[in-house]
Amino acid sequence: MVHKGRFSDEIFSNLALISALLIVGILLGFIIILNIDAMPAIRKFGAAFIGNSSWDPVKESFGALPAIYGTLLSSTIGLLIAVPVSLGSAIFLTEMAPSWMRSPTSFLIEMLAAIPSVIIGLWGLFVLVPLVRVHIESWLGDKLGFLPLFQGPPFGVGFLSAGIILAIMIIPIITAMSREAIRAVPSEQREAILALGATRWETIRQAVLPYCRSGLIGAVILGLGRALGETMAVTMVIGNNYTLTASLFSPGSTIASKIADEFNEATGEVFIGSLVELALVLFAVTLFVNVVARLLVWRMTAMKADKE
Repeated sequence: MVHKGRFSDEIFSNLALISALLIVGILLGFIIILNIDAMPAIRKFGAAFIGNSSWDPVKESFGALPAIYGTLLSSTIGLLIAVPVSLGSAIFLTEMAPSWMRSPTSFLIEMLAAIPSVIIGLWGLFVLVPLVRVHIESWLGDKLGFLPLFQGPPFGVGFLSAGIILAIMIIPIITAMSREAIRAVPSEQREAILALGATRWETIRQAVLPYCRSGLIGAVILGLGRALGETMAVTMVIGNNYTLTASLFSPGSTIASKIADEFNEATGEVFIGSLVELALVLFAVTLFVNVVARLLVWRMTAMKADKE
């Protein structure tokens, strides 16, 4: 029996090792294939591809700067909207909501993540875009039109609509992750500060949130990763104008939307290679964000352990 048990352990250990190596192999395979397909553009443009803002298939002049700018801008808008809403929802569901409300509300929030992005994009195109154009952008232009962010005609399609769509799509992710992080805080942490006479808000602010800070940061970064790579919904509401502009009202483009919008019509090695190189840039940005997030979580976990 002992020999049989050791043999089973060895089989399980080898299978686990193969699974881990398979994941690493898939990741390396992505990088290698993307580099091979993007090589015509890499050879022609080099590092200048990142800083070039033109996109002219006729002259075979391509650059990634407007797409990178649009990706970061729309994702930032989405985070600015989603993070307060998500954290507020998570705090309410774990700390304040009555027990009969928690499960149904959590289920409804998580159901939002199950809606296909193309459906959210259609809703955004037919409902959100007119709402943004008539009410939000017009009001912002009247009140804050002296700022470059809110100048220009209210198109409806543009960076602002794309950011709102991204916020809607990442709210369930950040809320679910934040709720689990807050629920993981030991009850003794709350009871200790309540025994000292703290209010409910003081307990949340001084005992709960600092304890689960690393989990909350991880939730936000996970939402950012989803926002950076979102394609269909953003493509339908951002306007797909390849330009650099400070106005949130202006149509723009993201890396993912540019690839989705033009890949089927791309001809020639340089054109296709440029689109694949855009994918490489998005891959690098997403990888960088996740590495930074992991380092932040490790650092904050180490600092918390040192304090304890």
